[in-house]
Amino acid sequence: MKQTVVRKPDWLKVRFPAGPNYARIDRYHREFGLNSVCRSAACPNQGECWSQGTATFMILGDSCTRDCAFCNVRQATPTAPDPDEAEKISRAVAELGLHHAVITSVTRDDLTDGGASQFAAVTRAIHARLPKCRTELLIPDLQGDQQALATVLKARPEVLGHNLETVPRLYPQARQGADYSRSLALLALARELDSQIPTKSGLMLGMGEEHYEISAVMDDLLDCGCQMLTLGQYLQPTKRHLPVVRYLHPDEFATLRQQGLQRGFRHVEAGPLVRSSYHAARQYEEGGHGQP
Repeated sequence: MKQTVVRKPDWLKVRFPAGPNYARIDRYHREFGLNSVCRSAACPNQGECWSQGTATFMILGDSCTRDCAFCNVRQATPTAPDPDEAEKISRAVAELGLHHAVITSVTRDDLTDGGASQFAAVTRAIHARLPKCRTELLIPDLQGDQQALATVLKARPEVLGHNLETVPRLYPQARQGADYSRSLALLALARELDSQIPTKSGLMLGMGEEHYEISAVMDDLLDCGCQMLTLGQYLQPTKRHLPVVRYLHPDEFATLRQQGLQRGFRHVEAGPLVRSSYHAARQYEEGGHGQP
């Protein structure tokens, strides 16, 4: 059956990456052999964020052990973790003068701790080299391993994020290998282990979810103590990925943002181009975190 193509609306047009900061961050990634989810996941905000001197570093390689139907990060047999990765990233963060560093990773089901020790090492290295720099982690589900999560939290990141990505009904087709309940449990456990570290999650919309399902996910997240939420438009990376069912109008995102705030989130970032790390520093600050 031929796939129906939904035309991309004008509000999703983004400017081409340019400027000295973009070139500088691009050069750092190439020179130090660093990976960026900005590039690997084909993020539409790469030009804006890099031009403003903001970047999200992706650790543990560029190959994922899962093959989610929405994600542009390649699925392949990953290589061993780089023992010097924490040093390389902390040096880049310091030399780029970042005050809020976002660290994410591919999913590494091949590692006994899912990569938790590498997240912890990077966090400690950034704090040691640049004490005033906040570290926001966007972690995989770690297969629900409590000890692995505890390892991450002991490094004291300023934000602990884990994305649900979509509503539970769409998990079988969009997130094979992931489990909605396991991800919720991970967020709840993070709050139980360290209630001082705010938690954050995100959804991509436009894959066929219904409005009532989004509302239900919001309630599930709040029940787990999640404080920050991001809502963005799903964009089909290639023809082999899940198609876009519909493009939400910016007014719909504005309505969802208000709904989330009214339900009890401390901060909701919602818009067609929003991703987990989009304006991450502002999300943290507007959510009232780190304030007396």
